[in-house]
Amino acid sequence: MEDTFYSNGKLLLTGEYVVLDGATALAIPTKKGQSLTVLPRAEGELLWNSYDEKNRCWFSAGFSMVDFSVLVADRLDTAITLSNILRETRHLNPKFLSNSKGVHVITELDFPRNWGLGTSSTLINNIAQWAQVDAFTLLKNAFGGSGYDIAAAQHNTPVFYTVEKNAPKVQEISLPWDFTDSLFFVHLNKKQDSKQGIAKYGKKPASKEQIERISDLSKKLLLCYTLSDFEALMAAHERIISEIIQMPTAKERLFADFSGTVKSLGAWGGDFVLATGSFEEMSYFKEQGYGTIVPFHEMVK
Repeated sequence: MEDTFYSNGKLLLTGEYVVLDGATALAIPTKKGQSLTVLPRAEGELLWNSYDEKNRCWFSAGFSMVDFSVLVADRLDTAITLSNILRETRHLNPKFLSNSKGVHVITELDFPRNWGLGTSSTLINNIAQWAQVDAFTLLKNAFGGSGYDIAAAQHNTPVFYTVEKNAPKVQEISLPWDFTDSLFFVHLNKKQDSKQGIAKYGKKPASKEQIERISDLSKKLLLCYTLSDFEALMAAHERIISEIIQMPTAKERLFADFSGTVKSLGAWGGDFVLATGSFEEMSYFKEQGYGTIVPFHEMVK
């Protein structure tokens, strides 16, 4: 039998970094995600092929069904990471692939790998569905992180996400914005390493007051009915995170003369930023060399 699983990509609109310490973050699932298909195979091995958004195979490997050790791989570092994920999956569910003769796994991305929409989190959530284990636990044990990306992978609406001791709190929300035609996602032409960003933040975490301010800003977005109010909230959020992580904002660093608001998303320094303005005003970014500009309604699920 063939089984297929699917997970949404993600963007973190508010709460970057401080979500780790309990701030309420606003996470958004994207229209593009990743699928995982499992096919039976006569040979007693696990064959793995991963395809990008242009249907090009970017990773191939073979694993032992006994202990998921790497037998062959064209990217050894990726294979080792995957081997560890599969081992952790079996640790959570000892029956996972314990009686299978062999399987062929095919993953297919809808988005470019350098977009930072959750190549890893969508994979983790798909494997968790396949193995019937808790995706938040699998992510925590395999990678670490807050888990907001798993929440986005599992929900088809924006969510408020809060890390709590016993289990993460996920609340589906509806955004009352009628100004989304003025919101665009601009890619910064580089992929940011979330682990590095988290490690740097961990050396000097936010104060209780800063965490509460970010949570308050997240919640105020549900009472935000005009673009100018939205821009004010985004600018305030940028100032607080800049103060916490001791980094200039994306607008200060790259787009100081842009007329609209620019909001970093996720780990600062790469992936996407959110920009406000008209479609015509987005030509500013193209002139600066940032050619990937996605309208809000094309990105957000």
